[in-house]
Amino acid sequence: MRRSSIAVLKIFLLLAVVCSSIPWTPTASGKALPQLTQVTKIAPDLLAQIQSSPAVRVRVVLQLNGAISWLLNLLLNGIGVSIIDNLTSLNILILELPGSLVGTLAALPEVVYISPDRMARSLGHVTATTGADDVRGTPVGNASELDGTGVGIAIIDSGIDVTHRAFLDRSGNLRVLVSRDFTGENRTDDPYGHGTHVASAAAGNGRISNAAYLGIAPNANLINLRVLNQNGAGSTCSLLKALNWVMNNRTAYNIRVVNMSLGQAAIDSYKNDPVCRAVRRLVNAGVVCFAAAGNNGKDDNGQKVYGQIHSPGNEPSAITIGATKTLWTDTRADDEVTSYSSRGPTRSYWTDSNGTKHYDNLVKPDLVAPGNKLVFAESEGNLLVAQHPEIDAGVSQVPGRKMMILSGTSMAAPVAAGAAALLLQSKPSLTPNLVKTALMYTAQPLNGYNLFEQGAGQLNIEGAVRLASLVRTNLSNNTPLGDPLLTTVPPTPETTIAGYSFNWAQGILVNYAHATGLDFITKYQKIYGTGVIVGDGVIVGDSTLTRNQAMMSSGVIVGDQILMSNGLPLGSGTVFLGVNFLLGGGTIMSDGVIVGDGVIVGDGVIVGDGVIVGDSTAGSGGNPIIVIDTGVDYLDY
Repeated sequence: MRRSSIAVLKIFLLLAVVCSSIPWTPTASGKALPQLTQVTKIAPDLLAQIQSSPAVRVRVVLQLNGAISWLLNLLLNGIGVSIIDNLTSLNILILELPGSLVGTLAALPEVVYISPDRMARSLGHVTATTGADDVRGTPVGNASELDGTGVGIAIIDSGIDVTHRAFLDRSGNLRVLVSRDFTGENRTDDPYGHGTHVASAAAGNGRISNAAYLGIAPNANLINLRVLNQNGAGSTCSLLKALNWVMNNRTAYNIRVVNMSLGQAAIDSYKNDPVCRAVRRLVNAGVVCFAAAGNNGKDDNGQKVYGQIHSPGNEPSAITIGATKTLWTDTRADDEVTSYSSRGPTRSYWTDSNGTKHYDNLVKPDLVAPGNKLVFAESEGNLLVAQHPEIDAGVSQVPGRKMMILSGTSMAAPVAAGAAALLLQSKPSLTPNLVKTALMYTAQPLNGYNLFEQGAGQLNIEGAVRLASLVRTNLSNNTPLGDPLLTTVPPTPETTIAGYSFNWAQGILVNYAHATGLDFITKYQKIYGTGVIVGDGVIVGDSTLTRNQAMMSSGVIVGDQILMSNGLPLGSGTVFLGVNFLLGGGTIMSDGVIVGDGVIVGDGVIVGDGVIVGDSTAGSGGNPIIVIDTGVDYLDY
């Protein structure tokens, strides 16, 4: 027998031995299922799929804990296995294979977790009410004002219409530095219409309508990473490819901020979810990642629903953003959390070897920001406007100058992402955790909403920039716990916008509850470093939370309740839920309140007054103020 034939025979024999050595349990129907040791490494929805149809080919995300071993390499090159992509920076392989092989892969020690390539869908005056206008004229370095100059914001969405005037700088140069398509449609424009609106909320200029619809960071650079197709749908695979691209190119384009106004079902625990793990890698590498909370805050009957935070918003290192409505008044005295904004806790879970589910139950969102009826750039000929002509704002009839109205946490997330760009322009040395802390600590707690609804409170750019500008530039992971954080005395924890004054939250969320104290802005906390999350400062006990003395200083107070805010700083208000309910796992509040344990179906953009029931207030300033464009570019923004 020839040597090549012998080698092939040995490979088939070895594969037969490997596959036959992995225990499978027959069901009543005679189908073989993996044992529990393997089940814990397979996402529950993928497991259900291969149980029902083991012969059907599936596309999966394979997470590894290191280099590919010879045995795994042998399996990957076997019959029926196709390697779609190798995301080396994330230690992830995208594979297509028969469902019957999933258990075989799960049994290998270098395989961390296997999940399906799930579908991802988009979710749906601002500078004045957020406080961005209050810091706009602040000189920073060689820049005459704080406008995001030099900071790269990656918009992972449905594309950006680069012909729109909103994306030029004052010299007429395009600020979209690079465009990449990960949908397979080989285009980087925005036929769906979502990404262009999102991008201009974060960084649109003021050329149209005399800056009436100015983005938060109007001179920041944009990186267009298209993962949602012409119908607004995408997949885990395309999202992971985009995140992998950011990891590899973040330095070349100074990408400091990523915005993901999209979401998918938060089924797997953040510890296993490949998108969450990819986000964690980026945050550890110094990139601030924002995620929309989702638009599932109420059921079909208009009743409040808890536990509907989407992935990757269930990742603790991400900054998860819910939506508020401003009623189109600059004052924040009348602001409310929208009824559709998804509420926590996160209900993603992992399953132990006994088959018991362990829910993450993290307090999310982290913040809320304006996201109701926002007017921003409209891509030419997009599907959303074709399906809903009423969302064209009527600002202009000229292509490249049109604006549209959208609502949703998709719109709130880029508002916060733009704020992060301003913070990083003012203080480039800030770590993602310091950015997150500054945004939460200075947020405005809204009266009558609990932590599951608003997180630390509503975004306050004036306060966050004022605080961040005082942070020392020589901080590092080696800075001792308790060292001075600021270069001067702490700022007054109060902001006034449009004549309305409010107190800052003066605290942050830490996984299961909140922590407060002046030490957060006067002393360096180890949770501000890279490679950790802010929740690492808390020790979880038997239905109690205590301060981790190695991570947070003695002046920090950790709470044990989920509170209903009275509009005063974090830690005040009435008890909504004891933290022991979260730590206990299982049902939160009552059966049926958390619908589907985080499984979201039909996620999409919220458009039109008739769709957002109860979130428009006729005759009270709830509708957008439309400023007709003159057709002449306004440059004094």
